[in-house]
Amino acid sequence: MTGQALLEMDGVACRRGGRLLFERLDLRLAAGEAVVVTGPNGVGKSSLLRLAAGLLAPAAGTVRTGGRVAWLGDATALDPELPLAKALRFWARLDGSAPGAVGDALAAVGLAALGDAPVRLLSTGQRRRAALARAVASGAALWLLDEPANGLDAVAVAVLEGLIAAHRQAGGAVVVATHLGLDVARAERIALGGVV
Repeated sequence: MTGQALLEMDGVACRRGGRLLFERLDLRLAAGEAVVVTGPNGVGKSSLLRLAAGLLAPAAGTVRTGGRVAWLGDATALDPELPLAKALRFWARLDGSAPGAVGDALAAVGLAALGDAPVRLLSTGQRRRAALARAVASGAALWLLDEPANGLDAVAVAVLEGLIAAHRQAGGAVVVATHLGLDVARAERIALGGVV
């Protein structure tokens, strides 16, 4: 891997609930690169992303990021009573996003027509795309996507794959934890295993 690292993990171990999920994990991710993390439920895919986001401290080793990070987890983290565009603008202001970033992100995920709809009225797939729009609008160089295809139909999965490719082409990097067969070209693969 070449270029400035957007994520470095050196000798990282993760312990949750008194159980060692993984150890001695090394990873370096630079602009344009991607990592796909796979494995059965309970082996630490989400925990690895939480470590990378700084939401969880490693049991051993070091984690460093080289820029802003966008996190897509289980929760949409959007106020359900607000119109979708307004809920996204709340986060965009906190992220220091460029003007127009929310409108562009909604268009990118196919939700431009729902900008005035309350978040609570969105379907499962629409809420997942709204969460992806939040990552797109953030302007962050590093995307950490935890099971981003959950709840998406085949068309929306293709949009997701296209957004990942475009983000990498523009100099971003992506870590995706998934149990689904996402098409992420030229991605490093990390298979976590263990007894659940």
